[in-house]
Amino acid sequence: MRRIWLAMMATVLVIGAGISAHATLRVISARNAARDQAMVAAEARGVSSHVSSTDQETAAPAAGVTGTIDLPDLPIPAGAILDAGVVPARPFSMAGASALDRDRALQCLTAAIYYEAASESDAGQQAVAQVILNRARHPAFPGTVCGVVYQGSEHAGCQFSFACDGALAHMPARAAWVRAARAAGMALAGYVYAPVGLATHYHTYAVTPAWNRALVMTDVVGAHFFHRWKGYWGTSAAFNQRYAGGEPVPGPHMTLPPVAPPTPQMIATAGAAAGAAAVAVPVPVAPVVLAEVKPVSAKPAVPVVTDMLPPESQILDRWKDSGKPLK
Repeated sequence: MRRIWLAMMATVLVIGAGISAHATLRVISARNAARDQAMVAAEARGVSSHVSSTDQETAAPAAGVTGTIDLPDLPIPAGAILDAGVVPARPFSMAGASALDRDRALQCLTAAIYYEAASESDAGQQAVAQVILNRARHPAFPGTVCGVVYQGSEHAGCQFSFACDGALAHMPARAAWVRAARAAGMALAGYVYAPVGLATHYHTYAVTPAWNRALVMTDVVGAHFFHRWKGYWGTSAAFNQRYAGGEPVPGPHMTLPPVAPPTPQMIATAGAAAGAAAVAVPVPVAPVVLAEVKPVSAKPAVPVVTDMLPPESQILDRWKDSGKPLK
């Protein structure tokens, strides 16, 4: 009897916890709606509702968390109103994009889905893909898929942790990669995962990022909580950025030194050298006297520009011994 009584009490507690959680979510939703209405009213009066730069993450976010950046310094239309409820994004379009752009976009989106949500359900992967494409449509982010996925990787301020934490140093599992590619292909073809709406951020239930309270939750899918910006920048009217094309090379960005444009003298010299090479005449080479050959100095004649070299991979413990190392 005692065991039966304990089982009944446990069932009651579970049900009570579920009811409490739903009640809490309803309260949070109502509170967020009230804050949103006040925020829009403030913006209509010309009061900025931008997320403070002190709340921005300056380094790569934790695993399962997107980074966040400053909102664009653009005027907010007068009389902007808040969308009612969760508004689905418009289908993403790559109309007119080159085959190269399509291929690169698919590679980048597949990598993000794989490393961010390989263990998630189909819905969880589609939700992550939707966030990335939402960002590509928002003026706060780059106008390309690869630009969004690897944003900030040139200075270790990645928006998606996998681009900075060493995950890319290991070969992905083939079956899981194919599955992620299928979700990416659907999203790029115009499929919209409506439940997350216009979310541009997400995090797992295991962490609480600094921006958590500054945004509005739109949905919970699998292990991820999805959020959009408050006020005008989280409404459908703000997602007006067109696909830019010119997808960068898939992968983390490298920091390269600035290259000065060639001078007329450099162009003339290069042209003369090319012309001379085209009509080059063999010239007898004098025999080399070994005694006159001087040892080569260990110090390179031309200094190596370290900024052009990729940073050393700092592989996290969770990625060590996973998959096969790239050769």
